Amino acid sequence: MKSVNTNTLIILAFLLLAGFFIVSKLTFLTPALAFVVGVVLTFIVCQLDLPTKSTNANTNPSSPAELTTLYIGNLPYRSKEASIKLHFEQYGYVDSVRLLKDRRTGKPKGFGFVEVASDAANKMIKKLNDTTFEERTLKVRLAKEKVED
Repeated sequence: MKSVNTNTLIILAFLLLAGFFIVSKLTFLTPALAFVVGVVLTFIVCQLDLPTKSTNANTNPSSPAELTTLYIGNLPYRSKEASIKLHFEQYGYVDSVRLLKDRRTGKPKGFGFVEVASDAANKMIKKLNDTTFEERTLKVRLAKEKVED
């Protein structure tokens, strides 16, 4: 089921008020018929997928299909996910950052993955690959698909 956004609720309230005044002036409509017309109109309005305007360029993509995973190598071991996210957000939307750690020792491995908006991925690769981040030269590439055995 779709979630109802604010615009839909505003339109619904407007239709409710307009419908109340129109139906009260029409004497040939029975209360049951007026109810059915109201239900049908409400159903139609709730099914509308009204676009919302966005003023921020780094908005969340509408679906996971619009995300791309980037590999980040040569990370400093002291790097935190939040600092990497801030660094990458300069060039587009960042959904998540995963830094890998050794299972046995729990120490960072020095690489990770960043999920970004697909339209910003190439820009991030061009701008951030071979640049210095916390005194290390980053390697930024498209991540390869995980192969299941």
